[in-house]
Amino acid sequence: MSISADQKNALNRQAVENFQEYLRIPSVHPNINYDDCVSFLQRQAKGLGLPLQVYSVETNRPIVIITWVGTEPSIPSIMLNSHMDVVPVFEDSWTHKPFAAEIDEKGNIYARGAQDMKCVGIQYLEAIRRMIKSGIRLRRTLHVTFVPEEELGGVQGMKEYVHTTHFKNLNVGFALDEGMANESEEFILFYGERFIWHMHFHCPGQPGHGSLLFDNTPGEKARIIIDRVMDFRAQEKKKLADNPELAIGDVTTLNITQLKGGVQTNVIPEEFIVSVDCRLPITVDEHEWQQTVDGWCKEAGSDVWIQYEQKQPKVPVTKLDNTNPYWIAFKEAMDGLGITIKPVICPGRTDINFVRNLGLPAFGFSPIINTFPRMHANDEYLNVDVFLRGIDIYIAIIQALGSMEMILK
Repeated sequence: MSISADQKNALNRQAVENFQEYLRIPSVHPNINYDDCVSFLQRQAKGLGLPLQVYSVETNRPIVIITWVGTEPSIPSIMLNSHMDVVPVFEDSWTHKPFAAEIDEKGNIYARGAQDMKCVGIQYLEAIRRMIKSGIRLRRTLHVTFVPEEELGGVQGMKEYVHTTHFKNLNVGFALDEGMANESEEFILFYGERFIWHMHFHCPGQPGHGSLLFDNTPGEKARIIIDRVMDFRAQEKKKLADNPELAIGDVTTLNITQLKGGVQTNVIPEEFIVSVDCRLPITVDEHEWQQTVDGWCKEAGSDVWIQYEQKQPKVPVTKLDNTNPYWIAFKEAMDGLGITIKPVICPGRTDINFVRNLGLPAFGFSPIINTFPRMHANDEYLNVDVFLRGIDIYIAIIQALGSMEMILK
């Protein structure tokens, strides 16, 4: 059953209106109340005629699952994931109200979450709406999941959820989650992620009067840590600049994000703490890196130590070869649309790595090209035409994945 031009225009209007309505829900950190998101998604599920479940691993942290049951529900399902939460805004620096979802004369929709990543959640649903209206049935069951707290590391969301019986019962065989916008004609595909170490280097030492020259002061030790971090950072920055084949996800990034210590100007404190955000590519050996940072501590002083706020393990990437039938289906769908894919390692982190860590194949993909990346930035936006094209792209991808022959897990 084909969709007429008039029906397509009506569906496009509905999709944009749903996107705007979702963007207008201020599910912004800190202390998010997700009730309005859940109510909105309940209305969407009802309009699609699909069942919805709400599951929580933490109080007031709902996970919403909308399910389209396939013709062979016993075979592994497809998970289409997105997150409901968005990062804070500096409203005075925006040219449009960040939760008004206004459309300018160029067709750009301005709102927090326009790229990261309320667009993707709506595109999933609108793709399914069109497939249902066209009479399409898929072999595999689809679970469209909307999770909380991704922007805070997924600790009260996906991280715990993947270890529940509820998740296990979804029988997920493959998952899609967010990618990122790209200014060129290439669509970025994340097939793995760097692993994060958030480190606090504690540099204790001799306190005293600021007019004296003691040995063993916290400042002397902190200086060594800062020097080693910044030297290594410069080395990786040069590596990236010298090799055009490398992307940011292929190198180690180190940034000093906090310096703590001191009580007043004329008092040498008991301790300085140097906080470092470290993102490690999959090519780095965890044990060798541990020896490197431990060596910095030893050089700075025998009592210098590291407190780990976050110390992620290295998670194997999803294969992009003929051993992965999900990749074959995804690639064939993209080739059929004449689309160029650029596979890269995600430079940050997303919830999908919790799924990948279970040994399940998963990709991060947002169908956004010819668009300046403004995730977490002021004036985040997405063009209406880019948004609508993304729905058609997801129809092709979801059909390809959902119609695959049975694969044993």
